[in-house]
Amino acid sequence: MSELVTGSADRCRDERARAARTLMVTGVNHALHDGYTDLIYVLLPVWQTEFALGYGLLALLRGLYAGTMAGLQIPVARLAERIDGKMILVLGTALSALGYVLAGLSGSFLALGFALALSGAGSSTQHPLASAAVSRAYGAAARGPLGIYNFTGDLGKAAIPALVALLLVIMSWRHALLLVACAGLLVAAGIALWMPAVGKGHASRKASSRLGHAGDKGRGGFNCLLAIGILDTAVRMGFLTFLPFLLRGKGASLPTSGLALALVFIGGAAGKFTCGWLGARIGTLRTVLVTEGGTAALIAAVLALPLTPAIALLPLLGVMLNGTSSVLYGTVPELTPPHLTERAFALFYSGTIGSGAIAPVLYGLLGDALGPSIATATTAATALAICPLALVLDRYLAKQATMPHSRV
Repeated sequence: MSELVTGSADRCRDERARAARTLMVTGVNHALHDGYTDLIYVLLPVWQTEFALGYGLLALLRGLYAGTMAGLQIPVARLAERIDGKMILVLGTALSALGYVLAGLSGSFLALGFALALSGAGSSTQHPLASAAVSRAYGAAARGPLGIYNFTGDLGKAAIPALVALLLVIMSWRHALLLVACAGLLVAAGIALWMPAVGKGHASRKASSRLGHAGDKGRGGFNCLLAIGILDTAVRMGFLTFLPFLLRGKGASLPTSGLALALVFIGGAAGKFTCGWLGARIGTLRTVLVTEGGTAALIAAVLALPLTPAIALLPLLGVMLNGTSSVLYGTVPELTPPHLTERAFALFYSGTIGSGAIAPVLYGLLGDALGPSIATATTAATALAICPLALVLDRYLAKQATMPHSRV
């Protein structure tokens, strides 16, 4: 009997160690890919000078990376139903690094555009497959780890562009990109060596059949979750679009506006880290109501207050703006059969990334018509509109909780 207990304890320790290793490796990978994505902003002025590009072509370069990344996530998720997700992550990360190698060697706009599209294609593997890997590794306890996983992306956004900005002082942009690409190849090797196997999505199909029609009943809940994610991203991107103009209207200088944005991003990183755990403790509904209600109230306060107190509120506003996303990511597995986890994450990330691209344009048109203050107030109203959807989502989650659960 004692041997059985000892064997069971050893298996539990092994499973916890494998889960921790999965989270560590996917976190480093997330930091790399999100850093690759935002690195482009640092290089746009350099490329403008190097290739004599207008703003339209510069925007196209950014769009090529983001477009291929968003557009290929669903096909990648389908591929993961036939090939182990770990292998796809290795190849995707190596492909992203190769894209930056080619960018560093490019001699024309077309070559640079092709290289960025290639790198974006590699990054399309990261969000859906790594999120699904963390979800499978931790099972029902995945909310907190998914929050940590999302937090690591913000670390990469802060670290890699800043590092390259420093490297540009002592070397050419081409050499800096080659160094960044070497880091990507090292991360790909690290995934191959240290990350536990993820498995194929269809390998869980037999187990998920024990759910009966739970997947069909959860579909409406997933659609509601996706709608919340799209609106939440729209609020975040819309507010950030107008924040510099609001602060300038209150008398802020350019350095002050830069500090204000940094405070929002710092708060956002903290929000991703903490709200995933908060959702696991008080539930999705309460967390979303707190973050979205807090977002609306704080946006209204920033609109009404003078410059100094408005800036003082920005870190807390950043927590609210970004905190919801970790809760939503952690809810995806609860509304999805295990064999469709990659596909669900791919659809969710594609929807939110698409919202992040479209929302600033729509709010910008509203700002042209009614002014930045009213357009910003509209983002607060959008945050409040999420609250009724959260109530609907909670009913779906309550139904899912009463169904047989195959995640072990």
